[in-house]
Amino acid sequence: MLSANRPASAVLSSRLIVALIFAVFFCISFLTNILGPLIPDIIHDFHVSLATAAILPFCFFIAYGVMSVPSGFLVELWGEKRLMIIAFLVGTMGALGFAIFPTYQVATVSLFAIGAGMAALQVAINPLLRVAGGPEHFAFNSAFAQLIFGSASFVSPLVYAYLVSHVGHTNPGDSSLLALLTQLTPSQLPWVSIYWLFAASTALLALVMLMVRLPVVERTAEEAAGSLAMYLTLLKSRTAWLYFMAIFVYVGSEQGTADWISEFLARYHHLDPHVDGAAAVAYFWGLLTAGCLAGMLLLKFVDSRRVLIGFSLGALAALTVALFGSARMAVYAFPCVGLFASIMWPVIASLGLNSVPRHHGAFAGILCTGIMGGAIVPLIIGQLGDRWGLRTGMLVLYVTFGCILSIGFWARPLVSNALLGAKPADLPLHAS
Repeated sequence: MLSANRPASAVLSSRLIVALIFAVFFCISFLTNILGPLIPDIIHDFHVSLATAAILPFCFFIAYGVMSVPSGFLVELWGEKRLMIIAFLVGTMGALGFAIFPTYQVATVSLFAIGAGMAALQVAINPLLRVAGGPEHFAFNSAFAQLIFGSASFVSPLVYAYLVSHVGHTNPGDSSLLALLTQLTPSQLPWVSIYWLFAASTALLALVMLMVRLPVVERTAEEAAGSLAMYLTLLKSRTAWLYFMAIFVYVGSEQGTADWISEFLARYHHLDPHVDGAAAVAYFWGLLTAGCLAGMLLLKFVDSRRVLIGFSLGALAALTVALFGSARMAVYAFPCVGLFASIMWPVIASLGLNSVPRHHGAFAGILCTGIMGGAIVPLIIGQLGDRWGLRTGMLVLYVTFGCILSIGFWARPLVSNALLGAKPADLPLHAS
């Protein structure tokens, strides 16, 4: 553990490591949330159906879900540094494979590899941030890391739109990055150029991780992977299954909206997916990030279950306007779904962890496995969309957001969120 009274050189070193961790958060988000803007290009250029296009985010998020718990065991076996280097290299190989061989079949394998790498990074990065920045700054650094994460989600669709518009349009003899990407990318697939950026960024971070010296992490009970017996105990718990499904439907709602925004706007309102669609997806993630700040403040005054009910109703209202309103209304309403979804993950996760008396580390692993909802829900939407139309397919989101709404009524945490002005004795305690 880093000492509180460290010399200036150690403080500088820890700050550089924290900055590096923030860069890792940015990279994870940049790679994770780009799939939505790519869906129209995937459908058009690979000549596939909605359901077949949805297989690609399925491959990514199923790897995310499947690898969450094993990564907890691997980080305890190998340590953070080795696991992170391997994760970045796996991500590099996945991105590089698709950049060199941009076919649908290669994309499925590549996205699974990238998803597995990002899942391992997620497991390793939070305890490392606690140690590198100091436990006393962990809350602030975690909140700031989420802002970094959200900013990358906002930036990645805009980078995609810029590359699609400029790659292939450089002058002969130009030595810029765009010219290099033009040479490396098939002229008919300019959007593939973003995977060269993915490969370069993950390879660079793997190299940096190899060179830096990371602090030793002593994991808390909440961060430890847990034993097999702990998982078996939790899997017998109705509460554990309920909150696993809660995370499942939340990530399904988030990705089921973001993945299909651009294609929906193109199909029903004939908007350019490279401009209007990419911008709508970017603002979806941007408002999701901004909403976290407002939600953090609101949770100091209102019980988290009531906040969840209110934001779920807001998401359902915005979704209705987006699906059945005019083009102008849809362009604004889809990002508003992101605004109302902003507090769902932290509230659901905190309610879940506050609803079990022990084994929080193992339970956190089970909750993270629920991320595979981001694989299943978009696929269901695609399958229904092929048969009855994308708008009909996206009606599934009423079910998933409705499930999130119900949590505000059935959740019974052992400890409720602290409110400003409330004494500890004022906080209601509930039996599980």
